[in-house]
Amino acid sequence: QVQLVESGGGLVQVGGSLRLSCAASESIFSFNVMGWYRQDAGRQRELVATITDRGSANYADSVKGRFTISRDSAKNTVFLQMNSLKPEDTAVYYCQARSVLRVYWGQGSQVTVSS
Repeated sequence: QVQLVESGGGLVQVGGSLRLSCAASESIFSFNVMGWYRQDAGRQRELVATITDRGSANYADSVKGRFTISRDSAKNTVFLQMNSLKPEDTAVYYCQARSVLRVYWGQGSQVTVSS
């Protein structure tokens, strides 16, 4: 069973930065796509950013220019660098890994941006 372990969330002031990490229990090249989603109370889970096995990144319009997704294959880890944080970025952030047949989720990491 694949495990995804997130870390790096926390409380930050408006305009601050955080970096989330998602460590996979196997090679990240086992997955076609890895990404980050977020969900705030009472709202649907939404895509934040994804990166393919070929390194192609995709971002939600709301985070373009502020967030960067990257990976370290040697550590089987995907990162989400979040800059210029806004209160509307407050949510639980989930790591996702997708292969041809399966989808895996991490346990979630809370990010709170205070004004």
